[in-house]
Amino acid sequence: MVCIRCQMVVKSELEKLGVHYTSVELGEAEIKEDISIKQLENLSIALKKTGLELMDDQKSILIEKITIAIIDLVHYNENQIKVNLSDHLSEKLHHNYTYLSNLFSEVKGTTIEHFYLTHKIEKVKELLVYNELNLTEIAYKLNYSSVGHLSNQFKKLTGLTPSHFKQLKHKRRGTLGKA
Repeated sequence: MVCIRCQMVVKSELEKLGVHYTSVELGEAEIKEDISIKQLENLSIALKKTGLELMDDQKSILIEKITIAIIDLVHYNENQIKVNLSDHLSEKLHHNYTYLSNLFSEVKGTTIEHFYLTHKIEKVKELLVYNELNLTEIAYKLNYSSVGHLSNQFKKLTGLTPSHFKQLKHKRRGTLGKA
């Protein structure tokens, strides 16, 4: 579960099954009482119909928690962390970062750092499209050391400079308006 809509779906399915929960967060649900095997099977079936699935493997759960922590940090947190990502994840997930990093790379085929940077660049794109902040403000908001650093990472991951990306958006909008 990596979005608010997913949480709503899980809550709804739990309520339909009469399962009482204390919380449904991104990636996990805390159930008040024991759940029967039949309820668990029905929940699994209902969630699969919506594109979600139950996870009971501890490593898969940890990978999901890493993913959610990064997505939450980049997309839903107004204040970017001022500490290293490795320290943040270790503290939040109560595991050694080397273990988290190796597990994530093994399962996802990419590093935590690359996953994090990819999401940061997607957030930069989103902010550029909204056109509410300039590049300096975006760099500050996403905790880049400088506009140059942000621009270099953006170009490295997208092949475009931020300003060229923004120009493409304006050109595309102009063409769509003419249709």
